[in-house]
Amino acid sequence: MSYIKDNFLLETRKAEKLYNVYAKDAPIFDYHCHLSERQILENKPFENIYEIWLAGDHYKWRLMRSYGISEEYISGDKSSKEKFKAYCTALGTAFGNPLYHWSQVELKEFFGCESEINENNAEEIWDFCNAYIKCNRITPQSLIEKSGVTHLFTTNEIFDDLSVFGKIAEKNYKFKVAPAFRADKIMNIEAELYKEYLKRLGEIGNLDALEQILEKRLKDFISAGCKASDISVQGIYPVADRSAASAVFEKKLNGGEVTEADAKIFKGYLTYFLMKLDAGYGVVTELHIGAMRNNNTSAYKKLGADTGYDSIAEDNSINNLSRLFDRLETENALPKTIVFNLNPKMNVEIMTLLGCFQSDEAKGKMQYGPAWWFLDNKTGIEKHLQDLTATGHIAVFTGMLTDSRSFLSYPRHHYFRRILCNYLTNLMEKGEMTADENFVGEVVRDICYGNAVKYFGV
Repeated sequence: MSYIKDNFLLETRKAEKLYNVYAKDAPIFDYHCHLSERQILENKPFENIYEIWLAGDHYKWRLMRSYGISEEYISGDKSSKEKFKAYCTALGTAFGNPLYHWSQVELKEFFGCESEINENNAEEIWDFCNAYIKCNRITPQSLIEKSGVTHLFTTNEIFDDLSVFGKIAEKNYKFKVAPAFRADKIMNIEAELYKEYLKRLGEIGNLDALEQILEKRLKDFISAGCKASDISVQGIYPVADRSAASAVFEKKLNGGEVTEADAKIFKGYLTYFLMKLDAGYGVVTELHIGAMRNNNTSAYKKLGADTGYDSIAEDNSINNLSRLFDRLETENALPKTIVFNLNPKMNVEIMTLLGCFQSDEAKGKMQYGPAWWFLDNKTGIEKHLQDLTATGHIAVFTGMLTDSRSFLSYPRHHYFRRILCNYLTNLMEKGEMTADENFVGEVVRDICYGNAVKYFGV
């Protein structure tokens, strides 16, 4: 039997009650994920547990590499069953890793399988789950609806086909799917394929033309239901003069070599431009900082991006972030913003900075995003909650998201909710906050769902 019990991560009866009454059955608003909108539209039944569980999930790949498993069992040519069994072997001793918890909960919630995941049980789990999948016709739609999701924002590059979202709406699913506007491919001017990405937007001969097409595409996204714009950079760079950014852009168009300094000039300006654009159209900026990407050159050349070779950066760009926000605020062009920070050492610095730019435009206009990526674990979430309660206002927090490519990732919301309820009841029992369970419960329910609905205006 699984070690996951009803009181998992809940240390007291009061924590159990808070979770079960107010958090457990709250709907899910997934305002940042990497699910495939095309898969959601096509809604094809899955063939086996590997296809749902492991294909494309670089969190799991990374853990397998740490266990010394050969790449042929991860992204290589071994069969689905062999890859699945290799993951079970690696996971069996990964005590404390969030995947050790998430994977076990996923088996229990989606398949009713309570066998502990390890090398000895891999064959049994493979057979059990595949039989369940075959009998119950498991599809993306069924998994999302079973999870209680009402809204999800996929992450889409600015040249993606948006007609998919209208076709999804025609399906009348119980949940809404909208694109989040992401300009990473246009931001990363140093990339070898940069000109090819530009061509997908049309003929662009200067910065004026680029800005015009970016605005046009944002309006197209809004027509498809977009409420959020996603910007991902390792650090925040100074807002350069537009003329300097234009010179770097034209250098790239003319075949010149873009230096690291050039790239920072362009990214600094374009981050400012995109956030100003978001503000003009009432779109929330989701700003992701602190990820150092594609560290392993050999692996990147072989497998590409988003395959498990990113890490936490140490860039301290708090001064640049301050100047960016201040310039936008001065120009009356600071959008509602959620900052996702991957370096936990910078939690308090960023949280206190966000407090300098709040307004009555919205409760928690400037949000500190949930513990993200490498911080999405018990330790990271608890530290996030401690820092948030110490320096911000937890009652306006927009809560959890999945940031995942897997349709089985929604139990991560319940993982967060259990830790949240346990954290608050510990404060209640220490006499450090109100003991009114109903009052606290409504705050918990808002953090789980209600705050995100209001913040994004859906």
